[in-house]
Amino acid sequence: MSAPARVLVVDDSPTMRGLITAVLSSDPEVNVIGQAGDALEAREAIKRLNPDVVTLDIEMPNMNGLDFLEKIMTLRPMPVIMVSTMTHRGAEATLAALEIGAFDCVGKPGPGEPRPFGDLAEKVKAAARTQRQFSQPAAAAAPPPSVADFRVGRKIVAIGSSTGGVEALIAVLQKFPANCPPTVITQHMPPTFTKSFAERLNRLCAPVVQEATDGARLEIGKIYLAPGGERHLQVTGASAPCCRLVDRPPVNGHRPSVDVLFDSVAELAGRNAVGVILTGMGRDGAAGLLKMRHAGARTLGQNEKTCVVYGMPRVAHELGAVEQQLPLSAIGEEILKMTAARKEGTE
Repeated sequence: MSAPARVLVVDDSPTMRGLITAVLSSDPEVNVIGQAGDALEAREAIKRLNPDVVTLDIEMPNMNGLDFLEKIMTLRPMPVIMVSTMTHRGAEATLAALEIGAFDCVGKPGPGEPRPFGDLAEKVKAAARTQRQFSQPAAAAAPPPSVADFRVGRKIVAIGSSTGGVEALIAVLQKFPANCPPTVITQHMPPTFTKSFAERLNRLCAPVVQEATDGARLEIGKIYLAPGGERHLQVTGASAPCCRLVDRPPVNGHRPSVDVLFDSVAELAGRNAVGVILTGMGRDGAAGLLKMRHAGARTLGQNEKTCVVYGMPRVAHELGAVEQQLPLSAIGEEILKMTAARKEGTE
């Protein structure tokens, strides 16, 4: 058995520090080695204790969590899990943190929540195991092809991602031109975060990016992100494909689930689809991607070297669901190759 993950808990609220510590200490594979109430205490604790993982509050006195995270990633890169309020402001700050290099995020629980920080211990253990180099800055994105240079075919693109998915999706979607193929995405995220993420992607990318709504028609030049928390995203409608938000229990522990999305794309589009599975913990999406491949779709998986967590892509690859494994930097361009119209007509 490997040594427990050593964690430093940073939050200005003693109550919240106590709750996080209690949740993590209930897992025998996690060891909370210290607590800090602000960035100054945290800096000294990191030097003294050398933790494997830090949980970091967004809003703190003296120096906020975002500024402190930038210093950590510059001076002492390490896995950091952000702890954020479930507000629009908290979501915006957390998304910025994930782009800076935070490993993942969790939302602060509301009153009466039955399982506060339910998957925090699993995220901490995954963060402690990761071999990713947190000190590597993200490469600048090359400009996407112009509308005139890309002739879109008739294929639908479906993408699934989880831990590490924020920066991975940005890297992929920034390669898309304004007339990209209709694209549907399920990214594991807390409720309220997906709207902010869609707005952020819309600012950063050439196509229109929006949170999916029930009945929204799939259109060229538009990307639809599954809302977090309450419903699954599917695609339906053979003659006029559209988004469908469905009330179903969680699948693989997630709602929305990548498997639910991929299953629906396999049934609706068959060979007229491209499925992509990116970085993430667990196995959600692997079986659905295999179903897509069996239906004739083209399928891609992110390779181990460029994943924050090589979980979902690994399981998909082992199942035989992945046609090609590629580094993150190559996935966007490969999607465009697979979805471009043929010279003699459209696919």
